Amino acid sequence: MYEFFYKNSAFSLLLAFVLAVQNHVGFAQTRLELPAEQDQNFEEEIIPQRYTTHPAVNAFINEMVARYDFDAQALRLLFARTSYSATSVQLVTPAATPIQRNWRLYRSKFLDEATIEAGVRFWRAHQAALQRAYRESGVPPEIMVAIIGIESLYGRQMGNFRVLDVLTTLAFDYPPTPNQLERARLFRQNLEDFLVWTRHAGLDPTHILGSYAGAIGMPQFMPSSILQYALSDEPDRLPDLTSAADSIISIANYLRQYGWEANRPIVWNIALDSRSQSIAQAAANGYPEPKRTLGQLLKAGLLLNEAFLDIRAELDTPVTVVDLPTPGQPVEYLLGLRNFYVLTRYNKSFFYAAAVYQLSQCIKQRVGLTLY
Repeated sequence: MYEFFYKNSAFSLLLAFVLAVQNHVGFAQTRLELPAEQDQNFEEEIIPQRYTTHPAVNAFINEMVARYDFDAQALRLLFARTSYSATSVQLVTPAATPIQRNWRLYRSKFLDEATIEAGVRFWRAHQAALQRAYRESGVPPEIMVAIIGIESLYGRQMGNFRVLDVLTTLAFDYPPTPNQLERARLFRQNLEDFLVWTRHAGLDPTHILGSYAGAIGMPQFMPSSILQYALSDEPDRLPDLTSAADSIISIANYLRQYGWEANRPIVWNIALDSRSQSIAQAAANGYPEPKRTLGQLLKAGLLLNEAFLDIRAELDTPVTVVDLPTPGQPVEYLLGLRNFYVLTRYNKSFFYAAAVYQLSQCIKQRVGLTLY
C-alpha cells in the first residue's frame, strides 16, 4: 500500500463513506470534453521541478491538507517530483486556424476492419461480464464494447503520460484560450480527485499512466469519473480500469446514471428527400439534449426512414437533430433520442456519439449472435 499521504489513518474511514455515497448517488459533473484518439503514445516533452515553489500549487496543498487531511510535507515532496508537460499543453491548445468538422474522416479512424474485428473478439472473450452489466444497467453489450474500442482499442492504447504531470500542468498552467479558467478549474478538480483516489486505492500517483489529458484505463475515465462511477466486478475489491470486467461495468454504470433508457433506440434515420433534409438542416442547432418532439418535426414535413417504427406511439418522444458534416459532401442528419444524448455525456461530441453507435452496430452484426 502506498500510504505516505496519510496524516492519520482515521481519515480512511471517512473517505470510504464518501466514496460509497458518491457511487450510490452519482454526481452531475460532466466528463471533460476530450477528443477520442486511439494513438495516445506520444513522446512527452517535460520540464522538471517547475512546481516545487509554485504559489498556486502551495495554495492547493494547503486546501488538500484542510479538506482531506493530507500530509503537507509529503505533498510538497510529491510536487517537487512533478514535471511540466509541454506536450500535453501543446495537444490541448486549439489550432490557430479552426479545423473544419469532417465526419467521414473522424469516422474512418474508428470504423475500420481492425477495430471491428477486435471488438468481435473482445465481445466473445468477455460475454459473461457484458451480460451481467446489461442485466444490471440496460446498456446493450455492443455499446460498452464500442466505447472501449474507441477509447483505448480494447486496452492496447491507454496512454503513456504520467497522469500526475498532466493534471498538474493543465490545472496550473493551462494555455491561454477563451475558456482557460473553466478548463483549469476542471483539471484542478481532477487533480484533487486523482490524489484522493490514488491514496484510497494504495497506488503510487507517480506511476499512473494515461492520456495527454489525464484519462485513465480501458474506458479512459478522468479521475473525477473514477471516484463517481467506477465499479468492481467482484465484491470487496476496488475497481481496476485496466480490467475488462471492471471497465465494462463502470461504463454501464456511467451511462445508467446519466439516464440510459433500456430497450430504447439511440437514433432514427431521416428520409433523404429534399424537404426532410431541409427541415433537418433548419432544426439542427448543435444542442445534444432532445428538446423538440418527433411530432413537431413530422408536422413540419420531415419524414423518417424507419420501416418498423410505430410513429403514432412516438409522437411525444423528445429528439434532437444531429448534423454530421463532411467538407465537399452533403451533411448527414440523424434524429438523436435520449440515449444519444447520454452518449454525449461521455464525450461532448456528436461525432463521438455517432461513431460509438455506428461501430456498435457493425460489431453486433459481425458477432451474429442473439446474446440478450
